[in-house]
Amino acid sequence: MAASPAQAGIGTPVSRIDGPAKVTGAARYAADHPIEGLLYGVAVSSTIARGRIAALDDSAALAVPGVVTVIHHENRAHLPWRTSRYGDQLAPAGGKPLRPFYDDTIYYNGQPVALVVAETFEAARHAARLIAIDYEGERHNTDLDVAIAERFVPRQKPPSDRGDTDAALETAPVRHEGEYRLATEHHNPMELHGATVEWHGEGRLTVHDKTQGPAQVQDYLCNVFGFEPDDVRVLNPYVGGAFGAALRPLYHVFLATLAAKMLERSVRVVLTRQQMFTHVHRPEAIQRVALGAEADGKLTAISTIATTATSRYEAYAETIVEWGGQTYAAPNAHFDYAVAPIDSATPGSMRGPGAATGLTLFEMAMDELAYAADVDPLALRLTNYSDIEQIRQIPYTSKALKACYEQGAEAFGWDQRSQAPRSMREGRELIGWGMATGVWDAMFMKTSARARLGANGHLEVASATSDIGTGTYTIMAQIAAGVLGLPVEQVSAKLGDSSLPPAPLEGGSWGAASTGAAVQLACEALQAKLAEAAGKLEGRPFGSQPEIASVGFADGEMYLKADPQVRAPYGRIMAAAGVTELEAEATAAPGPRGMANQVVKARNTHSAVFAEVRVDEELGVVRITRIVSAIAAGRIINPKTARSQIVGGVVWGIGMALHEETMTDHHFGRIMNHSLAEYHIPAHADVDTIDVIFVEEQDSEVSPLGVKGVGEIGTVSTAAAIANAIFHATGKRVRELPITIDKLL
Repeated sequence: MAASPAQAGIGTPVSRIDGPAKVTGAARYAADHPIEGLLYGVAVSSTIARGRIAALDDSAALAVPGVVTVIHHENRAHLPWRTSRYGDQLAPAGGKPLRPFYDDTIYYNGQPVALVVAETFEAARHAARLIAIDYEGERHNTDLDVAIAERFVPRQKPPSDRGDTDAALETAPVRHEGEYRLATEHHNPMELHGATVEWHGEGRLTVHDKTQGPAQVQDYLCNVFGFEPDDVRVLNPYVGGAFGAALRPLYHVFLATLAAKMLERSVRVVLTRQQMFTHVHRPEAIQRVALGAEADGKLTAISTIATTATSRYEAYAETIVEWGGQTYAAPNAHFDYAVAPIDSATPGSMRGPGAATGLTLFEMAMDELAYAADVDPLALRLTNYSDIEQIRQIPYTSKALKACYEQGAEAFGWDQRSQAPRSMREGRELIGWGMATGVWDAMFMKTSARARLGANGHLEVASATSDIGTGTYTIMAQIAAGVLGLPVEQVSAKLGDSSLPPAPLEGGSWGAASTGAAVQLACEALQAKLAEAAGKLEGRPFGSQPEIASVGFADGEMYLKADPQVRAPYGRIMAAAGVTELEAEATAAPGPRGMANQVVKARNTHSAVFAEVRVDEELGVVRITRIVSAIAAGRIINPKTARSQIVGGVVWGIGMALHEETMTDHHFGRIMNHSLAEYHIPAHADVDTIDVIFVEEQDSEVSPLGVKGVGEIGTVSTAAAIANAIFHATGKRVRELPITIDKLL
């Protein structure tokens, strides 16, 4: 029997509907599409960090059999280079984005300087090594400690201060101050960045790109190359990991499109693993936190001063310093945020941008305050709990953080913790328990969706959004199934196509709330059309003009609420109306629907993270044996995929705490560990038990579905909980992430 709406819709742990295609290899990613007559491009990267190209000799490369051309700044086609509305939607507020091959200027080591195009990938790769380039180098700097001398406040300014922080710190009975650091981190998704550009002639092309926003890439290509929107279609139905790595159009899609335009042929460009380190990354950060409190730990003052690295050609800024100051009640607060330019690629978003840096480092400082005041770390958070967002002094649409603390602590067994460092051990291992608070924004973006119902009972929902591994396909199908009373198996979802109803980038944890709301509206519009068509049924069982409020939808049928025995299958209703399908399109946007209260309120997700570590006393080896992550994220559409998101975020936090660190040789300005052999990320052996708790949280204001999103919150402050547990185990405080063995020894 078909699933009921309750079984099919929101709240059901449905397996990913795109899972079979992925595990069987049927899913095609950006570089998987077989194209007749395809050419292959290999990018050549600069070997200096700053300067200019004095001479470029491509004669040896052009002599390689199969090589078609070498493209660089001296021979590229003339381009309009118009500003894109969407292509740089998340671009830094200052400077200009990188324009590959624009001129001879070198901004960073690894910048693309040429593209070899050949009939085979092997020929292109071989020829790329034969390009001879002479550079005129300039003095460079890639060291953030040196760059601080050039520190400046970006257009994204920090919040205004409140109270007299200096005076409050001076007189505080308990005070803590420390400098905390986070190393540069680079995205390393399984799928390399790549694009396959199909040339159809006369300036028409189809672009298969690894991106989080096909409409944004389409707009970027039209503006940079002068194409008409109707002539460029961008597809990304499957994305092999992103979470910020593919928000902005990257240079691989520019290079592939440039070659296709110049040669009027189809071209594929895929970056190497080493070249994955030549663009988006989480910037290095230095954050100084000063906290003043009463003897019981009640905060009287918060000071957060942070500097993050940016490139020299763009001013990339993140929301860094406000997180602690908005979360905890303190009458006095000071915020200072600036960026410092280094000769690197421009940083960008990485899962939980801003919060994963700023709040993580702040929560490490909060742990130190707990020891300074000799209070339990969880008790300290509860003492300073606030129902008001402290920076703007506004209420939350909902905040179930206390429930996160309570349920997380109970599941973890926090009440069995002894306060003193080095007080828990088993054999040669020291045991430590730490915790931290997580916060992220709950955003809702304007999104459109289309719903199309066939007479056979099959429903298709479509939107130009992306699924970067979060489960968007599945929740689209679930929501649609619930609205129209169909089993999920009878619903298909289409996405990752710029020609579909417009949608924003997939990022910021707004996808489920935004796309889900659009799908719901489109399916409700189909309900109205079904009700209208039912007025033409023989005998008029629903009346000649059925009111939508008088009917329900379940098991593929419309029924009369007053008499559920009166019902008709959707196919029969459409036949009576003389149509074979019904279609509706709708747009969901921030506004009054579901958010009638006009009072400005804060919209956030919250978490409480508890971690257990075991540290070998002699070797300093850290094992993370347990993590409990209690999440308050509004309505959970699919507990199964949502849990997967939190687990993935926690693993990312483990990487931040113990593994991930981009190492630069400042003499050359070159990243030295640009491979998966040397850039460490958590492996299976590094991940033990992760328990995820979704606390109940009703919120009718945050979004039409009451959904807040779970993509980022799992990462925020997980590393802090681990760092705090390591101190509890060892008694040694490390204020620099990642915490590696040498720092403990």
